[in-house]
Amino acid sequence: MFLQQLINGVALGSTYALIALGYTMVYGIITLINFAHGEIFMAGAFVGLLLITYFKLNIFVAMALSMTFCMLLGVVIELIAYRRLRKSSRLSALISAIGVSIFLSSLALMLFGADAKAFPDTAFPLRQIHIGNADISTLQLSIIGISAALMLALEFIVQKTKIGKAMRATSEDYTAAALMGINVNRVISFTFALGSALAAAGGMLVGLLFNAVTFNMGLMAGLKAFAAAVLGGIGSIPGAMLGGVLLGVTEVFGVAIGYSSYRDAIAFAILVLVLLLKPTGLLGQKIQKKV
Repeated sequence: MFLQQLINGVALGSTYALIALGYTMVYGIITLINFAHGEIFMAGAFVGLLLITYFKLNIFVAMALSMTFCMLLGVVIELIAYRRLRKSSRLSALISAIGVSIFLSSLALMLFGADAKAFPDTAFPLRQIHIGNADISTLQLSIIGISAALMLALEFIVQKTKIGKAMRATSEDYTAAALMGINVNRVISFTFALGSALAAAGGMLVGLLFNAVTFNMGLMAGLKAFAAAVLGGIGSIPGAMLGGVLLGVTEVFGVAIGYSSYRDAIAFAILVLVLLLKPTGLLGQKIQKKV
């Protein structure tokens, strides 16, 4: 049973990590907490659901199109809701983020209703793999594999590409990067697009894992992913990956030992402890204020 719970926790934590990466990348560059990120996660799940249900697309094709849609959505949100407020107070940007979050969740409620929507049975063929006393789902293994591949792709983009180098330079010193000729607006838009694509993939994977997509699914998932980002160290990409997996594993084992009613509270209890004991997180460092 330990192995089964561990795989389940890693699968769930991998989806938290995908969402947490969006928080941590944006914060690392412009020190902004994008509280609308959870609704991008929700939008990705709905777009994937529609593509699979009504257009009968393959799960991977649907995921690629959902990620593309949410990349555009993330860029539009940054352009409309955040760019003009970049040099304003953090409170202004926070209020704008909350407004976008409420707008997107309300729009989803109007379009899809309050009832949970399920993926078709044919969306992902399920099989159980028996390892000792553990029954491990091929869906769980696929979620871990897809999440790991996306995280490795992100690490490659950030560390090995020209735009990734520009992202790291902008994160280090926003003003100096601009003076050196880096188009910081383009870098920030790309960061929002990249984080939104990962959130869309996470939304589809969570929808498949629980076989439910709802208009308000982004709220709790977004808050847990934010807790994962803080746990790993806000602004640290490896930290977001580690924090998401640790949070998912802790949550699943908490449920397994009989604390299912406290499932959602576990993430926030961990968040409070981390802020009290190590405010920079497990792998985080102090980030210079961007001007």
